[in-house]
Amino acid sequence: MARRVGHGAGTRARGTAQEPTALKRALTTPLLYFFILGDVLGAGVYVLVGQIAADAGGAVWAPLVVALLLALLTAASYTELATKYPRAGGASHYATRAFGPFAGFVAGFCMLAAGIVSVAALARGFGGDYLSAFVTLPVGLVAVVFLGLLALVNARGIKESTRANVVATVVEVGGLAVVVVLGAWLLLRGDGDPRRLTDLGTPEKGMAAAVLSGSVLAYYSFVGFETSVNVAEETRDPRRSYPRALFGALATAGAVYVLVGLAASAAVPTAQLAGSSGPLLEVVKEAGGVPPKLFSAIALVAVANGALLTGIMSSRLAYGMAKDGLLPGTLTKVLPGRRTPWAAIAVTTGLAMLLALTGSVATLASTLVLLLLIVFLMVNTAVLVLRRDPGEADHFRTPAVLPVLGIASCVLLATQIEAAVWLRGLAIVAVGTVLAAISAARRSRRAERSTEQRADVDASQPG
Repeated sequence: MARRVGHGAGTRARGTAQEPTALKRALTTPLLYFFILGDVLGAGVYVLVGQIAADAGGAVWAPLVVALLLALLTAASYTELATKYPRAGGASHYATRAFGPFAGFVAGFCMLAAGIVSVAALARGFGGDYLSAFVTLPVGLVAVVFLGLLALVNARGIKESTRANVVATVVEVGGLAVVVVLGAWLLLRGDGDPRRLTDLGTPEKGMAAAVLSGSVLAYYSFVGFETSVNVAEETRDPRRSYPRALFGALATAGAVYVLVGLAASAAVPTAQLAGSSGPLLEVVKEAGGVPPKLFSAIALVAVANGALLTGIMSSRLAYGMAKDGLLPGTLTKVLPGRRTPWAAIAVTTGLAMLLALTGSVATLASTLVLLLLIVFLMVNTAVLVLRRDPGEADHFRTPAVLPVLGIASCVLLATQIEAAVWLRGLAIVAVGTVLAAISAARRSRRAERSTEQRADVDASQPG
């Protein structure tokens, strides 16, 4: 499907000389795999199954499969660019190379906005109903303390953060495995109904419309893979490790999601599943034998893990944009011993705290998908534009048809987003555009001063 490309005698051997970086290269292929898997298998799967059932019917697995295929299109573009340009800036760096710093700023701003909003929403979610199963505390207080602790883990080091993610991911996958086993047990004892697995469509929507509508929700479940490009600079051998880790993690997440969808649909009536805010808990209740609090604990782990990984992405993205000159240079400061971007971590965490104290989960999360679709559209386009640049080393190369299909998938999914969400999303993009214009004006003034200084030096030289 894809191949690695080199560039003649000047090509460096894979895994040898790499672009120097101030960040520590500590991520191996397994750690990167778990990083991506943990980010994809976030809190969404614990609540979205019911909403997908409401939109698509009992055959929840069908929209999940379609969403996986759509996500893989954009993932292929990210893989080519991450192995070609292993830089912490991610989408911002790619857009800068393809379209210039203005577009790079807009892409980076959208990613930053989405990441910070996501962390804030997850922080409020952590202090909500799941935590209430154990203790009741003010949500704002919990969110601030929670974000502060995550920032400390993030600042301690990428290796430590990803090791914590491995443990959390195992817990998340274990909880989903329990759902799959319980669903199978319900079927074996004759309490489930496998006929629901072919029930596709609702009274309001036909089969095709139901699949598309459900796929938009299911697509959110696979969002998270794009954050991994921001740690490519901290990966030991990104050109070898990144394709294996990304496609392996998405395939694993897809398999887990489909099995969970099959188990939930077969075990619980569609109307009951669609009406529940904790659809996987309905499977536990139907099967019996597992304490309901167990899933509250697993959900808390999932939320915390998703917030940690998104926080890592946001801080590395801010660091990478600063290195490209798109954000203030102070954000490139790193801890001398740990070599982690402490300034970027502090700023992104502070903004997330502010948002968590001033917005609801629904408000914070409503524009996430739209912002990411804008970024994905730019990334898929950048792959095609940057084909004119051979790069400095061998890298993964995806067939040109996949980025084209990725562009089409972004447009298709965007047409399914509500007008009110579009208004909020466009407002954020407008802010990013204004800031990009300000940044461009500053660069222009610096370039003019540099030209004048060179002219003065030349004039002072003897003829």
